[in-house]
Amino acid sequence: MIRRFARCVRGYWLPTVLTLIFIIGEVVIEVFIPTLTADLVNHIKAGAQMHDIAVTGVKLVLMAISSLLCGGIAGFTCAKAAAGFARNLRHDTFYAVQTFSFENIDKFSSASLVTRMTTDVTNAQMAYMMMIRLAIRSPLMFLFSILMAYHMGGALAGTFAVVVPLLIGGLLLIGKFALPAFRRVFKKYDRLNETVEENVRAMRVVKGFSREEYEKEKFGKASDEIRKDFTFAERIVALNAPLMQFCIYFNMIFVMFIGSKLAITGTSIDVGHLSAMLTYGIQILMSLMGLSMIYIMLTMSAESFKRIGEVLSETPALSNPEQPVQTVADGSITFENVSFKYAADAQTFALADIDLSIRSGMTVGILGGTGSSKSTLVQLIPRLYDVSEGSVKVGGVDVRDYDLTALRDSVAMVLQKNLLFSGTIAENLRWGNPAATDEELQQACRLAQADEFIRSFPEGYETHIEQGGTNVSGGQKQRLCIARALLKKPKILILDDSTSAVDMRTDALIRESFKTYIPETTKLIIAQRVASVQDADLILVMDGGRISAAGTHAQLLETSEIYREVYEQQTNGGEDVA
Repeated sequence: MIRRFARCVRGYWLPTVLTLIFIIGEVVIEVFIPTLTADLVNHIKAGAQMHDIAVTGVKLVLMAISSLLCGGIAGFTCAKAAAGFARNLRHDTFYAVQTFSFENIDKFSSASLVTRMTTDVTNAQMAYMMMIRLAIRSPLMFLFSILMAYHMGGALAGTFAVVVPLLIGGLLLIGKFALPAFRRVFKKYDRLNETVEENVRAMRVVKGFSREEYEKEKFGKASDEIRKDFTFAERIVALNAPLMQFCIYFNMIFVMFIGSKLAITGTSIDVGHLSAMLTYGIQILMSLMGLSMIYIMLTMSAESFKRIGEVLSETPALSNPEQPVQTVADGSITFENVSFKYAADAQTFALADIDLSIRSGMTVGILGGTGSSKSTLVQLIPRLYDVSEGSVKVGGVDVRDYDLTALRDSVAMVLQKNLLFSGTIAENLRWGNPAATDEELQQACRLAQADEFIRSFPEGYETHIEQGGTNVSGGQKQRLCIARALLKKPKILILDDSTSAVDMRTDALIRESFKTYIPETTKLIIAQRVASVQDADLILVMDGGRISAAGTHAQLLETSEIYREVYEQQTNGGEDVA
């Protein structure tokens, strides 16, 4: 996992290394400044000449400026390296998600993926910044300051044998109680994001049922849970400051009390060295404070790294074979003893014992009750999922032998849940074919019965579509999605209940245009209305994940009780009343 994250530093190794170099330079200079200050104090006490004092003063100024420059450059390179690391991490995470199959995506909620690519990546960025700056500076400062303190103060440096274990023990206790609360927060962030996402998507429903207060209360509860955990953790972390102050003042009192006696008697230490000891004491304790911050931040970010790593290490359930077939010959479809379940450990199959043969160019209607696996059946054709048993063939070739892009370019799906993206109508349509001309757009829209209402807009095909298509009706959205699919010029067209929001006449016109303009395309139409499929070459009746009956409209009226019951419910004397 460390190697995986290390790859995210690509392109930013130079600023990372420069940060380490300048941090080391800054620490070395800062550690030697107290020794120079001690010499200056001792020279003044001994009555040194003004020239010697001025020379020492100039050295101090130059060292201070050098330390400032090293620190400033390190800060700049550190920020650049950390921002680049976060950019690569976010890039790799997003690209990993794009390779996922539906099976992989089912393991993560959309809100969780958003949190991982935002909040978790930000935490990882802060952790990386600390690792290449504070995680180098604090240990070096601690080590060098201890050595210099013992070199200059001798036995007086023994105070650190008391203060340092006390501070380390306190920091470990603080981390022990604070970190579990920080870990809980990330999971609650997922729930908060889910609440926000659900509310925004269903805003019309919320307002339609006057449930604003309920949604506010639900959001407030999720937000308050995060507040409580953060408050608890921050209160514990806040103990760092008084603990640090206690250690600093204890060290100062000890050094001043013992050191003053030693300096007055002149036995083992002088005034300059005493002042240096005070400075080294502060440097040692502040470096420990920095280490405590690193400890807390890295432990917090460990959960973020773990969550990001789960996405990066997720192996796509679907992949191309070693020598994939690049061309789909035609739109014929064959299901051979197919069974399928969404999870390997599922107790029952969503689809079972499916044997089906569809010739290229046929129109196939699919009917069935809710939960009869109609959508599951058609999702196996473009290999959105792999079968658990048996095989699905398109153009005479097992779909698992195709290049995924080649297969899916030959299959156009208009899903049950239609989705449009923010942008113009033309931009949305060109998702089906980025190189489509204006004439091709208009032709596809005429087939989908969308051209007329598009031209009724003042800006026509340049009309802006809000995110999710909220500024067009359900029927208009469905027709735009059908037109988008037609622009792919697919060998197989799948309509998953995608004309449910249009009137009967428009539905009939759309189906009639398919017969006229795309006769060679295999068309699979999932519908709730018998009228939408009764002219199909073959009608499948799904029930409990199996094909209950198959045949033409006339045949099914005689042989299928389910089909006949649905037909009679939707008609009266042969006239549609739906």
